[in-house]
Amino acid sequence: MKPNLQNIDKTFWWLFLTLIVVAVIALFSASSTLVYMHHSALGPIGQQMFFIVLGIAAAFGIQYIPSYWVRFGGYVLLVVSTLLVYSTMIPGNPLVVTINGAARWVRLAGITFQPSELAKLSLIIVVADQLARIRTEADKKKYFLRTLLISGVVMLPVMASNLSTAVLIGLIIFCLWILARIPWQYTMSVVGIAVVALVLGYCIVEFGFVRPGRQMHGPFKRATTWVGRIDRHFEHDDGSKYVLTDDNIQEVYSAVAIARGGASPLGVLPGNSKERDYLPLAFADYIFAIIVEESGVVGAFGLIFLYLAILFRACNVSSRYSDMPAMLMTMGLALMITCQALISMLVAVGLGPVTGQPLPLISRGGTSVLITSVYFGIMMGVSREQMALRERVQETITESQDDVPIVTLE
Repeated sequence: MKPNLQNIDKTFWWLFLTLIVVAVIALFSASSTLVYMHHSALGPIGQQMFFIVLGIAAAFGIQYIPSYWVRFGGYVLLVVSTLLVYSTMIPGNPLVVTINGAARWVRLAGITFQPSELAKLSLIIVVADQLARIRTEADKKKYFLRTLLISGVVMLPVMASNLSTAVLIGLIIFCLWILARIPWQYTMSVVGIAVVALVLGYCIVEFGFVRPGRQMHGPFKRATTWVGRIDRHFEHDDGSKYVLTDDNIQEVYSAVAIARGGASPLGVLPGNSKERDYLPLAFADYIFAIIVEESGVVGAFGLIFLYLAILFRACNVSSRYSDMPAMLMTMGLALMITCQALISMLVAVGLGPVTGQPLPLISRGGTSVLITSVYFGIMMGVSREQMALRERVQETITESQDDVPIVTLE
């Protein structure tokens, strides 16, 4: 059966496809180190192009799945992804792949992916569905505690390998609480406890391990890496940060790329980057630095506008939608894309400590591209349902008006 294209959200599709175009251009510009490594452009670039095409197909198909099936699938996916995330904490687990000291990846059936990406998606869907069940003031405390418990269970293993992702998830859950009108005393108490815990954890790691030069062991052994990145970002400007080391090589070459791009409003133009050959993760976490180098301020603000436009479109769709679970789900997914993008950009331009957050849909990585495409597919599906509903209502009104008998006075 031929799919009905009449009610698809053209605005979401234009934003999605525009980001795809940016991703393809950036991929060819920033993958030089991978091309040198593989002695061919077909391997690394071809693989990413495959995931991009697969992501477009996934978004197109998912937009036709009813939102209630998406919510049901979210619960199933949450259980599976949570188990996979916890499996990364098991020492010696043969399914876990460790890259750069971080055990974030799982390999199943020859496919390597980050289960935390699946956990992010499913957690937003489940939390949105739970908060949408609030009917009375008493329900607010009940579902606040329930979503807090669910989020805590999922975020604990994520935090062990990727603190920035756990913080990002917490930020989105907080926004969903606000949208669901959870009382401030509940939400701010959680924020206060989280801030105290993070500050206390920082002090313990800083003075107990980093300064004495001791190594941490156990599931939170990467805590010394996190603290080191924070220290390096806020260190005094004594000139040491300009001395190239293995720890700051990303930040230094990223700063050089930003400076080259800032010399002209349009940068050095696509394909003319020099720093892509020196920046180790130019194709991943720091791809925004290459985009700025090649497209300047115009390209940088244009990309920021694209990500903000996704959030604005989600707000517009949600404001006209009567289904509370779908509205919260749409806003949660849009907030995740936009906030992750802004964090990645801030890190690339040196305004935040290194986090390892990819630029959604643009940074190289199959899991990230596919999951972000699923985000778009779900949001497009909600918008499609909303437009189809309005069309049916309008048809009903028109038919009822046609059935009214015309009375004439003689």
